[in-house]
Amino acid sequence: MKGSRMRTVFFEKDILKILAVKALRPIWPGIVFSSLSPTQYRELPDKPFPGGKWVRVKNRICGICASDLHLLHVRGDLGIAPVAIPGTERIYLGHEILGTVDEVGADVTALKPGDRVILDTLSTCYSQELDNPCKQCRIGNYQLCENAVSGENSAAVGGGWGDSFIAHERQLYRVPDDVSDEDAVLVEPLSVGVRTALKKLPEAGETVLVNGCGIVGLNVIQSVRSMAPDARIIAFARYPQQIEMARILGADEVLSGDDPYQSVSRLTGSILYDGPFDNRMILGGFDVIYDCVGSQHSLKDCLRWTRAGGAVVLAGVSLEVMKVDLTPVWYQEVELIGIMGHGIESWSGRKVHTYGLTCELLADGKLRTDGFITHSFRIGEWKEAVRTASDKRTGVIKAVFDFREDAA
Repeated sequence: MKGSRMRTVFFEKDILKILAVKALRPIWPGIVFSSLSPTQYRELPDKPFPGGKWVRVKNRICGICASDLHLLHVRGDLGIAPVAIPGTERIYLGHEILGTVDEVGADVTALKPGDRVILDTLSTCYSQELDNPCKQCRIGNYQLCENAVSGENSAAVGGGWGDSFIAHERQLYRVPDDVSDEDAVLVEPLSVGVRTALKKLPEAGETVLVNGCGIVGLNVIQSVRSMAPDARIIAFARYPQQIEMARILGADEVLSGDDPYQSVSRLTGSILYDGPFDNRMILGGFDVIYDCVGSQHSLKDCLRWTRAGGAVVLAGVSLEVMKVDLTPVWYQEVELIGIMGHGIESWSGRKVHTYGLTCELLADGKLRTDGFITHSFRIGEWKEAVRTASDKRTGVIKAVFDFREDAA
């Protein structure tokens, strides 16, 4: 690979550029594509392997995720907890990756050239070759690695918004041969829906709410429908393509534009109280709510729409410091549960990786991907891709970068 190069999009942890974009983006949205932005598109030399267990992957397809867009648009706060943890100075965008193994290190045993793989996590104790792996890595929850930022050469380099990347073999998952490319690139976002549902799977006859029907919310709907078929599923959606897809995937009722507090009261038979200063509260409510928006407003509402002793699973991602009324957590003993990506699940009396379970559900026809990929771009069109993926009025559900013609 000597002398070879890759095109890639990355985010630099440059405080001055981050502050400039945060200050100027409201009046100059195009700053996110300028030289002042911490996000840049470059052609860089391919990085050599830092060890014998590393693998070079040529990308085939990569999804554009909301977390990528949060970074690119610098929608976040420097006071959130992850910022306090030191990490790599350069973050390569794109983690919903399907690629083909192109080259393997001398000590790789699990993969070979030609294998199709998806990325599991950016860094693990194993990619850092630590002698004493943390508890989470030992059980396979690599996304929760407690040493994820310790090693200088431990993170995957290159990302999915580019031609290729390198990663430790433990950071990759081999895709079964019977899974198509278009299904395989959606395994990562599908698995987030599966893990979200399994964090608090409803009992038969319980009523759940999926708040927000972006790609995560849609996958939560079909995951709950496949694994808890007797649950009643209500969804809040905003855009026409989301409303249509939520119904197709199994939501019993999809709401949009109505007074949500009135709707919750009607659908659950709960009591709505209107206090002073637009302070509203529900007694009763849903058994489980999956908050797939993740803003301070959505979380506040979801906690108030949940019955006493119920649960809210926070699947939506926000990089902002939130001011949220948490009194329902003690006042109504509402359980608040977080979810981070994928890992090891307990299902049907066995332990299985979320990716493996997701592939099984796909093979059994219990999960589907038809109609999810609505827009496809070449990497040179990355600015247009970002604009499309950022604006749901385009009809987008999932936009992807497709590298297969480049490799042909």
